[in-house]
Amino acid sequence: MTPPTPPTPPTPPNPPTTPPTPPEGTPAKGADLARAALARAKKDARVRSSATARRTRAADRDSKAPGEDERSAGEPLAFGSAVRELLDQRGWNGEAAAAKVLANWESLVGQEIAAASKPVRLRHGELLVEAESTAWATQLRLLSRMILGRIGAELGPEVVRKLVVRGPTAPDWRHGRLRVQGPGPRDTYG
Repeated sequence: MTPPTPPTPPTPPNPPTTPPTPPEGTPAKGADLARAALARAKKDARVRSSATARRTRAADRDSKAPGEDERSAGEPLAFGSAVRELLDQRGWNGEAAAAKVLANWESLVGQEIAAASKPVRLRHGELLVEAESTAWATQLRLLSRMILGRIGAELGPEVVRKLVVRGPTAPDWRHGRLRVQGPGPRDTYG
């Protein structure tokens, strides 16, 4: 004979997803008070943002010149015009001008200078240029005012405010963990 199995206790129902609310008429306390304040703040923010968006769109419509053509939503638009419109709307004109410096280096500085140098990066108005030799690095430092003037005339004076010229980097002859002090290789690599 087998012993009887004990009955399994009933499983409790799933806990509610929202915490219980206090009975009507009692003031909310602690987390309930914070939850209610957050819900009110979110609702107020939604109302304010939709009203602001409506006013902004209406102001944009009113600010268009009377001679400007209104383009309907389904009407085609040239790709260049669409990109310019997007850059204006998002405020990306500064980043686009910075990208033009790196992409159009040869047309900005001339073929001879572009053949001997390349732009590496443009950050916060400081353009880093790497020269192919130490002689060209010196020459570019002497020509930096002229280069900045050309870039400023083409793209605006605030795109590049400072030009930093770096010479070529020499190969590293150190290998392994141990080092010996000495004169090193006798070449300027450039």
